[in-house]
Amino acid sequence: MPNSIKRFFSAKPVTPEASRYIEGTARSVPAKSPVDQLRFVVLDAETTGFRIGEDKLLSLAGLPVLGGRAQIADMGSWLVYQEDAHVTAATKIHGILPSESTCGDPENEVIANFMEMMTGAILVGHHVGFDAAVLDFSMRKHFNTKIRNTTLDTAVLSMQVVDAFRRTGYANQRPPGLDEVCSQLGLPSVERHTAEGDTFTTAQLFLILCARMRQKLQRPLLASDLPILKGG
Repeated sequence: MPNSIKRFFSAKPVTPEASRYIEGTARSVPAKSPVDQLRFVVLDAETTGFRIGEDKLLSLAGLPVLGGRAQIADMGSWLVYQEDAHVTAATKIHGILPSESTCGDPENEVIANFMEMMTGAILVGHHVGFDAAVLDFSMRKHFNTKIRNTTLDTAVLSMQVVDAFRRTGYANQRPPGLDEVCSQLGLPSVERHTAEGDTFTTAQLFLILCARMRQKLQRPLLASDLPILKGG
């Protein structure tokens, strides 16, 4: 991130919402923590493109997972207001038109709601690094705090669990896409390329991969069994 942007963010005071988030969110998970006792939030963000800080956040969804179950009743999904959104190549994928973006909720309100949901949770996503980076920029912009959550990428987890995607040592091997993993496991995708649909599908994938790993190990899973990355 350019120094000028960093100075802009650092000049703002930390908000009460950010303070609660910071106090409630650890940057790491003890290795011996039972997975069934950990709280996860599966997420997906849809944007106007892939340039962090330049492209706009259009929609966001999150689904808590606890005790091996998706907490469907607690799922959240938001369309984000963007006055100056425009048609891009990404529009053909997610289908969110500029006219729809003008009917969304203010970005700061969406991020505040999502910060409350993800406080203390491990963030899970397919290629989660992008979603986390989108959140990080918006959190810095509106609340003067960076993202602290630990993260878990289901693409990386699938390479540990599914034989078809095992690491080969080939330098150019890439983590599999969501469609590839779902196809391999016979898992139907729900409303593909929407934040809510991809979040639900990724949550189901995460639970299936954990169940397969648990069956292979013949014991309850610990945090150290999963590819959980430390927060920032």
